[in-house]
Amino acid sequence: MTARSIRGAAAVTLAATMALTATACSTPDDGKGAAAGRADSAVVGIAYEPETLSPLLGYGKDGNSKVFDGLLTHDAEMRLKPALAAALPKITDGGRTYTFTLRKGVKFSDGKPFTADDVVFTYDTILDEKTNNASKAELDAVKDVKKKDDHTVVFHLKYPYAPFAERTVLPIAPQHIAGKQDVNHGSFTTKPVGTGPYVLTRWSKGEKLTFKANPSYWGGAPKVKNFTMAIIKDDDIRATRLRSGDLDGAILPPQLAATFKDDKARTTLTAKTFDYRNVTLPSANPVTGDRSVRRALDLAVDREAMVKGILNGAGKPAYGPVPTDSPWFAKGTERPHDLKKAERILDDAGWKKGGDGIRKKDGKRASFTLWYLSGDKLRQEHALAFASDAKKAGIEAKVESGTWEAIEPNMKKDAVLGGGGTPADPDFDQYLLLHSSLAGDGFNNMSSYADKTVDAKLVEARRTDDKDARKAAYDAIQKRLVDDPAYTFLTHVDHVYVLADRWKDLTTQTEPHDHGLASGPWWNVEDWQPAT
Repeated sequence: MTARSIRGAAAVTLAATMALTATACSTPDDGKGAAAGRADSAVVGIAYEPETLSPLLGYGKDGNSKVFDGLLTHDAEMRLKPALAAALPKITDGGRTYTFTLRKGVKFSDGKPFTADDVVFTYDTILDEKTNNASKAELDAVKDVKKKDDHTVVFHLKYPYAPFAERTVLPIAPQHIAGKQDVNHGSFTTKPVGTGPYVLTRWSKGEKLTFKANPSYWGGAPKVKNFTMAIIKDDDIRATRLRSGDLDGAILPPQLAATFKDDKARTTLTAKTFDYRNVTLPSANPVTGDRSVRRALDLAVDREAMVKGILNGAGKPAYGPVPTDSPWFAKGTERPHDLKKAERILDDAGWKKGGDGIRKKDGKRASFTLWYLSGDKLRQEHALAFASDAKKAGIEAKVESGTWEAIEPNMKKDAVLGGGGTPADPDFDQYLLLHSSLAGDGFNNMSSYADKTVDAKLVEARRTDDKDARKAAYDAIQKRLVDDPAYTFLTHVDHVYVLADRWKDLTTQTEPHDHGLASGPWWNVEDWQPAT
C-alpha cells in the first residue's frame, strides 16, 4: 500500500482541514452553488490535498491530473487511449519493447514544445535513486527509456510486464523547467508547468487549489474557465458548505450524501470503485502478529452489517483488495461472518477469555491500538464497528484518532484503519500491499506481511502477459490470504458525489481509492458543458 493509497489523495497525500476563505466563492443566495452566476466557473470540495504537484514525486501517477498529461489516459470505461502519444504503443520483442509515437504540436503551458526529451527525462528522473518517489517500485520493469527522434520514444523492459501500458498514464514533466531544479525540493513541486487542460494559479496550503483553463490545450480549451478545489478535511463541514451554497459539488460519505436526496437543485452521482477499507495487522505486534488472531478477526467482522449501516448500501463486503464483482476476484474466497468459528480458533490457539471478557495467552492480553484519520467519518465508523466485532470475540481494539503525522510513527506496531485500491491492474495494489521486500516500507506492506508463496505468485503474475496464468496466480494469492490474512478487509466503498445541477451529462469512472482531487465527476471537468 503506497503513501498515496492509504491517504487517499491523487499523489502522496496528507490530511488537511480548512474551509475556503471568503474570497474563494461568491456569497450563496440560491443554494445552486458558489459560482451559480458564472457558467464558466466551478468550486468543489475535496477531503485531502497533495504534498506535491510534481509527477516526478508521484503526483497524478494514475492519470487525471489537471495540470499534466501522460502518454496514455483512460476513457470513461477505463480503457486506455492516446493522450500525449498519438496512438497506443507498438509492442514487440515478446512484450519487452514498447514504442510510442508522440503527438505533434503539443506545448507546455509556458509555450515551450513537448518532445521525446521530456518523456525520457520524466522516467529517468523517477527511476533515479536520489528521487524521493515512493512509487518507484512500480516502474521496476523498466530497463531504459530511449529517444529515437523528437516524436518517438522506446521503452525497453527487463521482462514482459503485463500492465506496463497502464503505467504510462503518469504525467510528463518539462525538462527545461524541472530539470534545472532540485527534484525533491525545487519550486516545481508547488508551481508546476504541464501540457494539461488547466494551469495552477494558486495553492493556498490547507485551504484551496485554484486553476484556470489552458487556452492553448491540445485537446481544446475547456468551457469551465475557473476551477477551484476547496480542501475540507471534515466530512460534516464539507456537507455544510455544500448545503450553504459555498460549493458547487463535493464528495461525501453515503449517509451524509443521502441527506441531499430531496434537494431539487442538486444531483447525486455514485461511482463504483476498487476502494477498500481494511485494518493493518502489524507482525511486530505480539497480538496482531499471531496468525490465529488474524484468522479470528477475519471471521469475527460483520462486513454485511458495515455495508448496510455505515455505507447505507453504497458498497460491498471486502475479502481482499479485489472486489467481488471484478473478473480478478477468486470465487470461493468469501468469508461469511462466523463468530463461533472465530472463538474456536482463538480457544484452540490458547487465547482464553479473562474475567473482563478479553482473552489472554501466556500472560499477554489480546489488546492492541487501532488508529484512524481524524475527521474521516467513514474510517471512524469502520474502526468503531471493527472494534465492536473484535470485542465479541474477546479481542480489544483500542480506537484512537489522529493526523497522519501522529499515526505514522506508530504504524509498525499499531493497527491502522487503512484504504487502497486501483482498477487499472491487480499488480498495482497487491505487490505493494503484500510483497515481503516492501515490509514496513512506509505505507507499503504496512502489516509487514511475509509469505514465500504469495511473494512467488506476485512476481509470477507481473512477469507474464498470459491472462490465464495471471488469473491463476492472483487466485492463489487470494486463497492464501484466507489461511493467513495479511489484513482484515472490511468493505469496498462506492464514492458518492453531490453537485449543483448546472452541468449536463456528468459521468464518473470506476475509481481507485484516491478520490476527490482527480477522480469524481470532475475527472473530465475540461469536457463539462453548461446545462443551459
